[in-house]
Amino acid sequence: MNVRRLLFPIGAWLLALLLVAAPAQAQEAGAPGAADANATLAELLENPETRQQLIDRLRGLAEAAPAQAADGALAEPSLPRRLAEATSRIAGDLGNQLSGLVQALGGLFSDGLGEDGTFDMAAFVGAAINLGLVILATVALFLVIRRLARPVFTRLSQWTLTGQGLQPLIRLVIGVALAALVDVLVVALAYVGGNLVATFAVGESGELSTRASLFLNAFLVIELLKAAVRTLFASRYEGLRLLPIAAGDASYWNRWIARLIGLAGYGLMVVVPLVNAYLSPTLGKAVGTLIMLGAYAYAVAVVLGNRQRLREALNRKAGQTTMTASRVSLQLFARTWHLFALAYFTVVLVLTLTRPEDALPFVLLATLQTLVTVLVGMLVSSFLTQTIGRRIRLGDDLRRKLPLLEPRLNSYVPTALRVIRAVILIGVAMVVLSAWGAFDLAGWYASEAGRGLVGKLVSVFLILVVAAATWLGLASLIEHKLSPETGGGVPSARAQTLLALFRNALAIALITLTAMIVLAEIGINIGPLIAGAGVLGLAIGFGAQKLVQDIITGIFIQVENAMNTGDVITVGGVTGVAEKLSIRSVGIRDLNGTYHIVPFSSVDTVSNYMRDFAYHVGEYGIAYREDIDEAIQALRNAFEELSGDEEHKASLLEPLEVSGVTALADSSVNIRVRIKTTPGNQWAVGRAYNRLVKRHFDAAGIEIPFPHTTLYFGVDKEGGAPPANVRVMPRDAAADDGSSERRLAASSPDEAPPEVHNRGDED
Repeated sequence: MNVRRLLFPIGAWLLALLLVAAPAQAQEAGAPGAADANATLAELLENPETRQQLIDRLRGLAEAAPAQAADGALAEPSLPRRLAEATSRIAGDLGNQLSGLVQALGGLFSDGLGEDGTFDMAAFVGAAINLGLVILATVALFLVIRRLARPVFTRLSQWTLTGQGLQPLIRLVIGVALAALVDVLVVALAYVGGNLVATFAVGESGELSTRASLFLNAFLVIELLKAAVRTLFASRYEGLRLLPIAAGDASYWNRWIARLIGLAGYGLMVVVPLVNAYLSPTLGKAVGTLIMLGAYAYAVAVVLGNRQRLREALNRKAGQTTMTASRVSLQLFARTWHLFALAYFTVVLVLTLTRPEDALPFVLLATLQTLVTVLVGMLVSSFLTQTIGRRIRLGDDLRRKLPLLEPRLNSYVPTALRVIRAVILIGVAMVVLSAWGAFDLAGWYASEAGRGLVGKLVSVFLILVVAAATWLGLASLIEHKLSPETGGGVPSARAQTLLALFRNALAIALITLTAMIVLAEIGINIGPLIAGAGVLGLAIGFGAQKLVQDIITGIFIQVENAMNTGDVITVGGVTGVAEKLSIRSVGIRDLNGTYHIVPFSSVDTVSNYMRDFAYHVGEYGIAYREDIDEAIQALRNAFEELSGDEEHKASLLEPLEVSGVTALADSSVNIRVRIKTTPGNQWAVGRAYNRLVKRHFDAAGIEIPFPHTTLYFGVDKEGGAPPANVRVMPRDAAADDGSSERRLAASSPDEAPPEVHNRGDED
């Protein structure tokens, strides 16, 4: 029993290991110690006491596992500590590699690295000569074939610059794609020729040496990368250059990037493997490190040396840009481009030092994805700018029917371009981060959150597009109805007022519905919002009853067509022209130019002087001694003359209506006439007719009474009037004393004194 108790801890740990590493034990079941362990475990399980102790022990281990995991999580190093550890590890690796390089060089010159302990110089020289012949033949074939293909590049460049029938950007993309295809064919032919030379002309016939294979594979990869760079910085062919830079700048950057690619590519893909194979792996690793450090130093020197030059070029390009977003982006990139370049080369160096086995393929693939993504984003943005970024021009007929459609579209385009460019920028950034392993784009999109976010963004975009298209369509239809040049002709005042009100109501309703649908689509519960809006509306209804009355009265006024914009009306005691008509008030400009705003709640009666037709009603008084029929004829003659007037004859709807004598007034006989006119012209017609009536009355000698005064000198008791003591003064004397009074003497005392009349309507 004591022996079994002593074996209990061993059995417990064995069982734990079996449970954790069951597959490993299953694979090693045939091992010599496995049978003894299984027998001991079976013996422990047969005893109830040891079995219970084993169960208790396993439960204790299970309970302690979460606490240990939590302690481990708490003890996980922070990001600064991990960065410090990575930096320390890289520095240690560099030190070890330098030490290994020194030892390898010492061993190379002391002990030799051949199989028999000596360095075989003859074999080394032969291998170097064969490799040199392969390199020379491959490079010569590449230069000759590229020289033969030069006319093709020239013609493609001329076509992209001067071709017709396509947009310049589309021609550029097609020309660059064809040139890249020709460039790839040139590299492929040179690669195939190099393989043939290495197989049949150099070394043993029919065999391709490892050395030649390393170079040819490196040649294929590096020249393809250079061909990709030439699509951006084609120095000889301006029409095949994707980036809009000068030929000198393109030549400089093309030459510099080609040198960098050749140095790093041939060094890591040819020199390092050969050193590993023929000299020492340690020496090869050290040589690779030195190559990368040299390439990094060269790249940093070039970037810092061209920092200000490229910054000025980007600022000049930004000054030529018309869109604000593009200008700001270019100015920001001009200040920070060197930081991105230094970060890129630093990441490449760190990856090469920390992951030498797979760093080069990863860096090449990530760089290629980055270049392609950025290039595609730039091309799409440029294509959109050339396609819809300029001012939209509609046809003459469509612009005549819909006069506001073109300016409205041109006002929407810059906003749409800014949104699309922002989406393109975000997409490019996400793809670039995914290419470098900083963000798992595919995994994020495969997740529920990623798919949900993309779906919501697409839905919101479609909703906004549909809302904008609906507004454009309906607003254009309203403008079509309001345009006097369309098939409907000049719209009536009522149609103008109702359509204007409908357009405003449509805008408010569309904005509200779109906002509600967008909020619901992005996951916001709009139920409380709608309920709150209902409560708020109820509170506003109770607190602003006057406003509600204004709106309701305004609706009925519009339905009954009581007034329209431009009508002369009397509303709320104010008479004038209705300049602005809303759903709750009317703006009136009176004769003095004063602008009145009359709310509809204060309107009891609407007097409209502009509905269907109007009348000029005139009453003309003549003296009692005049002939009424002669006066009526004079009025008719005046109307006939008015009917012949080019200015006013179009406003007359019916012949003159003579109502006759309407009153025998105190000092005149009044005759009423009425002239039916078009609405709004009754005042002008009335003024012109009054002028003609005065002229015709004067020509006929018909007196129009005016105010006069009768001088009464009184009578005596017998009823006789005493003579007036009137003296006639000379005209000059009357003028001297400033008096206009005439003094007259009665011819005899028995005659009545003369009356001095001041003609008028009163005695």
